[in-house]
Parts: sequence; structure tokens; C-alpha cells
Amino acid sequence: MVSLPNQKHITMTEACLRPTVSNKALQAAVTDLQAVNFWVGFLRFGVLGVAVIGCITLAWTHAAGLSFWGWTVVAGVFYAFWLICTHDAIHHTLLGWPVVEETLARIISWPMLWPVGVYAKLHRLHHGWNGLDLRDPERIQWTTQEYQDASPFVQWYMRHQWLIDILILGGLGIILKTLMGGRRCQDLLPRLRFQLFADFLGIGIVQACLIAVVILSHTSIWRYLLFWLCLERVVGVIAQTRAHLEHYGLWQQVGGHQLTQLYSSRNLQTSHWFSWLVGGLNYHAVHHAFPSIPFNQLPQAYDRLQTVLDDHGMPAMELEQGYTQAVRRLMNRFILIPMAGGLSTKH
Repeated sequence: MVSLPNQKHITMTEACLRPTVSNKALQAAVTDLQAVNFWVGFLRFGVLGVAVIGCITLAWTHAAGLSFWGWTVVAGVFYAFWLICTHDAIHHTLLGWPVVEETLARIISWPMLWPVGVYAKLHRLHHGWNGLDLRDPERIQWTTQEYQDASPFVQWYMRHQWLIDILILGGLGIILKTLMGGRRCQDLLPRLRFQLFADFLGIGIVQACLIAVVILSHTSIWRYLLFWLCLERVVGVIAQTRAHLEHYGLWQQVGGHQLTQLYSSRNLQTSHWFSWLVGGLNYHAVHHAFPSIPFNQLPQAYDRLQTVLDDHGMPAMELEQGYTQAVRRLMNRFILIPMAGGLSTKH
């Protein structure tokens, strides 16, 4: 069954057909919020890093039983949040020192096979193409045409995308999608060839060193592989959930580029401490429109931008009442991007 777009979407579309708020007005509201505080970013990176290393150390000192796997799971949770720091790093909003940020991003990404150099290049395309160009390498939604052209098996996957991506494909699925995107976009971004090579080389060296340590310490390689897989499963659940929540069901072009980003990305209400863990990405619409704003300034930027939208008679940005509620609401909904008009929703 295909339902009509909801009234909020229709109202927003109609409002945006009229002359709307200018990019200049939006930019003026947040110009003073784009300075990076080194110590704020360093504290977040350092605390999460200590938590990850501490939990991994505790896991390997309890070499047998449930304690090993329990601490590994906890380490995976903190590792997922630590890896979100690499997102700040590639935008140079974590420390404000680009060379240091990009180096740290690779140091913590390569042990988990995460090709962060490739991701950094593709992510720039994502910020430019989200809601506007279907070639977006991070697009999470399928089009009606793609669904109609797909085989029955792929259509089944599309209808159950949330559960399959989060619980089955996990982190390895994101890694594979990123590498495929890097290969596909090489002609657009020639530097991707170097990044693919650098990431493969870096990942290979890091994994060789880790396996050498395992062998020299007379530890079972199988145990290390299971340990790594446990980390990957936990990190993958969190990363896939975040990726789906940020954009699913919101693909649309609204006015210019910055307005499109504000309305084709999702904000989520959450506690201050959880917002800190996810690097302010619960204010994802604000980040997408203004990626140079550091994570600690995103809440204030959200309030200011919403005030500007209100003053110009624009609808409110998408705001979900928490991560859990958003997952429950969206995971069983199948929403396609039509080639024209509003979003198609299948139940």
C-alpha cells in the first residue's frame, strides 16, 4: 500500500515554493559559532580513547569466561563513539589542527578496517549531494525506479533494510559500501585512488602488527579474530543505526542547498551527555548545512537557525523525540524516493 505524503511535508513543500529565507540570513545567525576549541575536542577524544583502551585491557586480563566478552562488548560501545570523533576530524572541527586530526583519525580507524581516507573524500560529496543528487555515496534511501527494477530478492532486502543493515551487515557492510563508493567515484575525485591505496596499505600494516603481537604473546589467533568480530558487531549496530536515523525518509530538495540540508536531515532530542558521545550529531540537519560548526556549538546553532526559520514563516526542522522512539517509528516503515512529487511510503 502506498500512502500520500504527510501533511507536514505538504505544508513544508508549499511554504518553500514561495520566496524563503536566504543563505545569507542563515549564515549570519551562526557565523560566530564556528571557532574550534582544541581542549573541548581533545577532552572528548581522550576520554573515549581511555575508555576503549581500558575496557580492552580489562577484557584481555580476564582471558576466560563471560568477563572477556562482557568487557569486549563495552569496549565496542565506546569504540563506536570514539570512531565518531573521526567524523569531526575529517571536517577539522575536533581540534582545529588538520594534520593532527587526520593522523589520529587513521590511527583509530585502521584497526577496525575503516577506510577513513576514502570516507573523508566521499563525505564531501555527501554534504553536497544529500537531497539533491541521487549519486550521493551515503544515500540510505532507494528510489521507486530502483525498487521496480530490482529482483524479488533485492526488493525483499529493501523492505527489510533496517534490520538487515543493522543486525546482519553491520560494520562490514559500511566498510564495503564505502570501498565500492570510492571505486565508483574515482573519476570524479582522482585523489580517491591514492586514498584507496593509503587506506589498504595502512590497514594491512596495522593488522599485520596486531597479529604479530598476538603470535608473540602466544595468544590464539582465533581468539583475536573473534574478539575483533565482536567489536565489529557492536560498532556496526551503532554506526548503521546512526546512519539510517540521520536521513531515512527525508530525501527532498527544498529551495537552495542549505535549506535542503536543513530539511533533508533529522535532528533528535537527547540528553546532553549522549549528545556529547555522538559528537552533537543528534543535530544532524544543522551539521549538514554548516559542517564547520564544532560539535559543542551545534545545540546553540540549532536554536538560532530554528528562530530564523520561524521568523520567515518556514516549517520547523525535523525533530524526533529521542533515538529509541525514532528507531521504533522508522524501522518498520518502507519509504521510497519518487522521481517527482512527495515521498512514497509502503507498509
